[in-house]
Amino acid sequence: MSKRLSRKDSVAREGVSAKGYFRLNITEDRNGKQVVVGDSGWVKNQITNLGFQNYLSALLGVVTGSKQVNYVALGTGGAPAATDTTLAGEIMASTQRTAVTPTTIASKTIQFAATFSSANSFLTGTSNLSNIGLFATTTTSDTLFAGNTYTSSAVATNQNVNLTYQIRFS
Repeated sequence: MSKRLSRKDSVAREGVSAKGYFRLNITEDRNGKQVVVGDSGWVKNQITNLGFQNYLSALLGVVTGSKQVNYVALGTGGAPAATDTTLAGEIMASTQRTAVTPTTIASKTIQFAATFSSANSFLTGTSNLSNIGLFATTTTSDTLFAGNTYTSSAVATNQNVNLTYQIRFS
């Protein structure tokens, strides 16, 4: 005789989670070599509610209006809340978002890399940068996918910011 499954037993117990982590390095040219002068270490991020909705759920279903991460922004503000749509204190808003290069580094990890180069004048003066965010476009009306804050770092106009941002699924 076969065992009858309860409703609880018949429901799949598999879950998916998405977690993001980023790392920033501040570098400057010293005698023709790029030297790291600051490192945030790996910092966990906050995926926003609309980030889950527009960048993950809607994209998976190929829903009209779904988004893909294409740009990263830096700012001087605090950590985004789950309900935030913008990055607080974003530097020069849409003119200074930088394109990311996406790569799949493992079966469950997408990585975005980018550089804010001093040669591109991403800063007009020394700034205390303290947050980061991922976006689909360069327009300021775009929705923030994910971001967070890190220990504020003074960045001068002759310095670069290199970053790596990972979204890991489990």
